[in-house]
Amino acid sequence: MDKKQAFRLELSRRHALKSFGVAAIAGLAIASPSRILAKPVFRQYPFTLGIASGDPSPDGFVIWTRLAPDPFALDYGMPMAAVEVGYEVATDRGFRDVVRKGMTLARPELGHSVHVELSGLDADRDYYYRFTSGDERTYRGRARTTPAIGASVDRLRFAVAGCQNYEEGYYTAYRHLAEENPDFVYCYGDYIYEYRDAPVRHWAGPVASVRRHFEGEVQSIGDYRRRYAQYKMDIDLQRAHAAAPWLTVWDDHEIDNNWVSHLDQDGTPPELFRLRQQMAMQAYYEHMPLRAASLPVGASMQIYRHMPWGNLADINLLDTRQFRSDQPCNDSWGADCDDVRSRDADVLGQRQLDWLLGNMGRSEATWQVLAQQIMMMDLDRMPDQEGLQVNPDSWGGYQVPRARLLEELSRRGHDSTIVLTGDEHQHFAGNLYEDGTDRAGSPIATEFVTTSITSGGDGELQRADMREIQAANPQLVYNNYQRGYAICDVTRDQWTTHHRVVEKVSERGAPISTAASFAVAPGSPGVQRA
Repeated sequence: MDKKQAFRLELSRRHALKSFGVAAIAGLAIASPSRILAKPVFRQYPFTLGIASGDPSPDGFVIWTRLAPDPFALDYGMPMAAVEVGYEVATDRGFRDVVRKGMTLARPELGHSVHVELSGLDADRDYYYRFTSGDERTYRGRARTTPAIGASVDRLRFAVAGCQNYEEGYYTAYRHLAEENPDFVYCYGDYIYEYRDAPVRHWAGPVASVRRHFEGEVQSIGDYRRRYAQYKMDIDLQRAHAAAPWLTVWDDHEIDNNWVSHLDQDGTPPELFRLRQQMAMQAYYEHMPLRAASLPVGASMQIYRHMPWGNLADINLLDTRQFRSDQPCNDSWGADCDDVRSRDADVLGQRQLDWLLGNMGRSEATWQVLAQQIMMMDLDRMPDQEGLQVNPDSWGGYQVPRARLLEELSRRGHDSTIVLTGDEHQHFAGNLYEDGTDRAGSPIATEFVTTSITSGGDGELQRADMREIQAANPQLVYNNYQRGYAICDVTRDQWTTHHRVVEKVSERGAPISTAASFAVAPGSPGVQRA
């Protein structure tokens, strides 16, 4: 054994002593993933990152946790060995009626995370779950199965949230969201931010960060794991995960700002950026309640998927990053260049587009839902200048693929389509036309954009520039620049989105209120005040 190997073994031994106790050291003598610790003894609580459920189906769901007694340590307090983790699923909060129990392995290859896929459960009902390892046990989480395929369903209530920059505020909104008791939470992305630690923000003048990232910009698998750990240790985020199953997709900051395909903003050679993507994707999988079907393969990951809710709503979760062509106009905000109208541009990729249209073509649900990340309304972002000034990192920068999708929706008669979006750090409600500058005929679909949990800081009712943008873009019916989330109440007769906001995120405990509510009738795209 050379000096480097001896040092690494000693470092692992010290962390194991600190976090596990003497019982774990035998597992380090053979530093092999095949070694299994059936009865670990933890000196520190191992479930520091909480629990979660997700990707529900009519007969089951995924339950997740990750063992990390010392989350910021090099080995996060775990030995290089598989560790047994027990789980229980019950029909009642007190676990008197346990319907599933078993043992799984938290393996070091996946950061000692576990993803238990349950099946054979009853459709359309709540379940409760918890984990154990050694003598330690988690708190209780609530999961839920979806209605049976094609079942007659009258009502659905779910939340939409995302964009939760840790440094820009407290997660008070998540505490309120947990109390809404939603059927599920759709997280549109930007679960973490990859930025380096920033004591002062400069985008709006000198603004002190509310709290600080643990370290610099994340690059390696260890960096990403520690960044997720810092976010997941927030108690209000843990409450929201424990309250309901989550449907998660990424946007950009889970990997790097404004990335698309295998390209970043910094001109990194694609073959090198793929290495960063591969590590980021693995860390994303390790920390989300995803099925094994989403396990990354190299620098790619199956993240778009479909969840029907009986015959009431078909929810299509889209990936607008992995298959997209490069942003036009050098990704310059407010740009108007020929690339915006390029016929070679793409957002979803042909395979994902065919999959989406196929789902919608087969659907008999009242509502078709496109749950995605970037705004589809092609707003003129600088109405005082010539031409259509767009956000190139939105569908507005991809005019041809945007028009093709909307034309297909119109041609196929999908007149009850709702687009759910994030990314903008603002609430929007508006209507989608093939050409937002023309707005001929009736809208094709309705779009609701949900604001950020914290990103952007405390905010205000409406930014001055947005008042001008809204006045120049009649398809934009509503805009708000506060922090919060959305609650969607869905019936056969009406879709209602409530834009929920907190007064501030720079302090804990702000109250929640509804800034505005908008409704849509099936077969009649176009938002109306509820």
